[in-house]
Formats: sequence, structure tokens, C-alpha cells
Amino acid sequence: MDLDIPADVTTFVAELNAFIDAEIKPIEEANPEYFDHRREFSRTDVERGGIPTRRWREILHEARVLADQAGFYRYPLPAALGGQDGTNVAMAVIREALAGRGPGLHAELSHEASMVANAPLALVLHEYGTPEQKEQYLERLVSGDMEMAFGLTEPDHGSDVTWLETTAVRDGDDWVISGAKRWNSVVDVAEVDLVFARTSGQDGKAEGISAFLVPTDAPGFEVPFYWWTFNMPTDHAEVRLDGVRVPSSAMLGEEGRGLDCAQLFVHENRIRQAASSLGAAQFCIDRSVAYTQERRLFGQQLRDYQGIQWQLVELQTEAELVRNTIMRTAWQMDAHGRTSVSDKVSMVNVRGNRLACDAADRAMQIHGGVGYSRHLPFEHIYRHHRRYRITEGSDELQYRRIAASMWGFRSTS
Repeated sequence: MDLDIPADVTTFVAELNAFIDAEIKPIEEANPEYFDHRREFSRTDVERGGIPTRRWREILHEARVLADQAGFYRYPLPAALGGQDGTNVAMAVIREALAGRGPGLHAELSHEASMVANAPLALVLHEYGTPEQKEQYLERLVSGDMEMAFGLTEPDHGSDVTWLETTAVRDGDDWVISGAKRWNSVVDVAEVDLVFARTSGQDGKAEGISAFLVPTDAPGFEVPFYWWTFNMPTDHAEVRLDGVRVPSSAMLGEEGRGLDCAQLFVHENRIRQAASSLGAAQFCIDRSVAYTQERRLFGQQLRDYQGIQWQLVELQTEAELVRNTIMRTAWQMDAHGRTSVSDKVSMVNVRGNRLACDAADRAMQIHGGVGYSRHLPFEHIYRHHRRYRITEGSDELQYRRIAASMWGFRSTS
């Protein structure tokens, strides 16, 4: 294993940073209220349930289009989608570098928006879609001309997805779907929702769950409210499906094998979350180190106090250990397949996401009162990355996957 970052990836990151400075930062400067201490208030449409404002969506889309036109956005996608088949190693480096710049339009992770695509649903559609489904949705999804939501979690079922209660019953050439979904992100602007429902089999078994591309304007598809969360704005909908009828052509992948689609979605995201969390943690560490050299306390620089030094030394040591393990895990994924080291992916997911929360918390403490304010980015980083310890599988679910590898039992999550 070559531990050096490939030269082409180093070049890509340098060119990406130059693009962000030249094309993306000016957008932030022209819209300061969306990026300073007022950001949540400017981005949140309180009157429409706390979802992102139309203007904020427009800003995100504008940056995405610029990145696509410049050749950066599709980098990790397959060549068939206009991408460069970016490796897991490359994406780990890129995601860390983007988050390492600190919060901004270049990697607005509260919406999983980035100048380099994190588009697991495009990969799912590319892998499992029929020619007709790809023709109808795929290019528009990649270009940003449409959005697709992901409906797996339910009011009574999160990590225990094999117990979901949403059902789909065949009626002639159609399927009739009934049930409810929770944290159904992006529904406020989505054209279709990828809904998982049991079509056969027994509760607790992965077999028998199917995936459907459900139009969000279909009769019986309702959004009663959006959940207000620790990090705002929110696009996490509560969805009800009351006898929603879709044709058989709406099924994505094989009947009864829908969780294959879900596994591809979350597995891609888990290691990328870890890399982003590492980048955010390194940003917090670097900013704190710089502050300790500027701030004076009782006539001495803050850096001269061992109580401060050791907090940051501990974080930097953990960051280096996480970084090395992420890179090795990404290399193994590239060499042996995406799901070959799922236990290692879970390990770096847990440690990376915890590190981001710890680093943001300590940065707030080291910066004192101003660190707790919205005028510095640490509270924003904490609120976002705290979410990562739940999404794409909670810390506890990651432990279950690790245990499955250690004791040789099967994990379906």
C-alpha cells in the first residue's frame, strides 16, 4: 500500500481550492447574511415549516452549476455519468480538504451540498435503475434539475429497518403503498421519493422489502409537517402514504431486494462522513492553535499553559490516527470492493464523527465566550456533525456491524 496521496488527487485539490476562491467565495461575499452569524435566520423559511428558503436553495444551486461547468462536481461519479470514477481514497482526501476549509458554500454539509458531488442516489439509480428509469431521472438528478428524496426511516423504526411497517400490495399492474416515513429529507423540493416498503416476507427479514420511485405529487402522498432540528433549516419531512398507487415500472431493483439499494446509499456515505468530520475537526484544531498564540492570559500567551496544550495535543493525535485509518480503509475499499471492509468503515465513521464533535466543543471552550457565539463557526460545526452520529446509522448501529464481523453473525443494517 502506497501511503502517499496520488499526485493527480493533490493537483485536483489545489485546482479545486483555486476555483472556490475565484468563483464561490464571491457568492458568499455578495450574500453575507447567509454565511455570518445570521445564517440560520436567513436560510430558514419559518412560515413554511422551517424548510430552506427559496433564495438559499437558489444559492446552493448556483454554486453547484458553477462546479459542474468547471468539471469538479461529477469527479467521483462513473464515467457513464460524466464523472472520472473518483476512488474512495481520492474522495476521502477531497472531503477532508473541503471540510478543512471551514463552513461555507463550497461544502454546505447541513444539506450535503458540495462542489464535488456526494450523490449516493445517483449511484443507486445508475446501479439498479432500468433503462427507462435512468432515461427519465438520472441526468436531471446529477445536473440538479430535479431532486430525489430517500424514504427509509419510519416513525417507529429507524435502525431496525427490517421491521418497517410500510407495505406495498400488488393490484393488477400497479402497487398500492401505505405507511409513513420520518426524516424524509429533501421532500420539499423532490420530484420523486425513493420509498421502501414490505412486499412479502416476514418482519425482521431483509428479504421481501422493495424500493419504489414514488412521485411526490401522487394522490395519497402527504407531508403533514417538517421536524425542527438542532441544525436549521430543516428539510426532514414526516410523510404519510395513504394508498399511493404506482405502476410496476416504479420499482427500483429486484422485487424483495430493495435493501440492496439502501445499503449502497449508506455505505458510500459512511466513509465520506468520516472524512468530512476529520476535516472539520482539523479546522477546529488549527483555528484553536492559532488563537492560543494570539490570546494573552495573565500576561502570558494562552499556548504556554499545558492545560490548553494537552487538550489540543490529544485532539491532534486522534485526528492523525483517524486520518491514517480512513486512508487505509478507503484503499481497501478500492482494492477489494465497496462492502469488503464494512466493519472498518463503521469504525472510522464512529471515531471521525465523535472527533468532530469533540474538536468543536473544545474549540468553543478554548475561545471562551466568543467561541460559544454564532460569530465564530464552532457551534455551527458542532450542531451539524452531531447529526452524523445518528444519520447513516447511529454510533450504536456501527458497533453492531463491528460486532457482526468480530463474532461472525450477520448484520442487515
